[in-house]
Amino acid sequence: MVTAIVFIKADVARIPEVAEQVAAIEGVSEVYSVTGGLDLIAMVRVPRHDDLATVIPEKVNRVPGVVSTETHIAFRAYSTHDLEAAFSLGQEDGA
Repeated sequence: MVTAIVFIKADVARIPEVAEQVAAIEGVSEVYSVTGGLDLIAMVRVPRHDDLATVIPEKVNRVPGVVSTETHIAFRAYSTHDLEAAFSLGQEDGA
C-alpha cells in the first residue's frame, strides 16, 4: 500500500464542498480541514505507486475549488495505534 499526504489550498468560499468531493474520490481515505497555510489535508492510500497519478492529478486537482496541491509520499508509517494493535495480536482480553 502506498500512502500520500496531499496538502490542498482551496477557494475559501468552497472549502466544505471541496472537502466532501475530495473525500468521495476512490483512494482518498480521509480529508481534514486544518489551520495555517493550508485549507485541507487529504490522505491517499492506493495499492500501487502508479495509482497516485490517477488519484491526485486526474481527480483531486480537478475538483472545482482546488487552487493548488502539494504531495508528500510516505516511506514508512509509525503509529502508536498500529504498534499497540500488533503487540496485542494473539492475546485474549484481560491477558
